[in-house]
Formats: sequence, structure tokens, C-alpha cells
Amino acid sequence: MVSPPRPHLPLRPLWLCRACGTPWPCAPARLALLREYAHGRVALLVYLGGLLHDAAGELHRFNPHDGPEPQQLFARFLGWAVSRCPS
Repeated sequence: MVSPPRPHLPLRPLWLCRACGTPWPCAPARLALLREYAHGRVALLVYLGGLLHDAAGELHRFNPHDGPEPQQLFARFLGWAVSRCPS
């Protein structure tokens, strides 16, 4: 029997993908989010902005001296989605 594919969800507070272990949102998670919010780009950006806020706090508490820079977190959580917004 073939098991269903695992969803690409974040493992908090590490913010790694539960399915593939890469920094979340990974490529499959981004594609799923784009499909889910295909007709609600502003809602996607608001959702991702909230997750960015959560991730920044959790990653800083987890590793206050070596955590990702704010610019890196912005690119990871919002930058990819903003660049795909229609003009």
C-alpha cells in the first residue's frame, strides 16, 4: 500500500519543513500556498506576514546569537510571494 504524500508544513520552533527538512516555506509549500490563495493574494501576504512575525520571535528565542537576519526572513516568508503578485 502506498502512503499518501506528507504535507509540507512547518516544524516549529525550528521552521523547517516536516516533509523534506528544508527551511519552510519550501518549494512544495510555496506552490501549495499559491494554489490555495490563487484568488486571494492579499490574504496570502497577510497570512505569511503573521507567520514571519511568529518565526522571527521563535527563531530568535531558539538561537539568539546566530539566527537568520531580518532580510533573510523577509525573503524567505514574503519576498517570493510579493514578486509573484500581479501588477
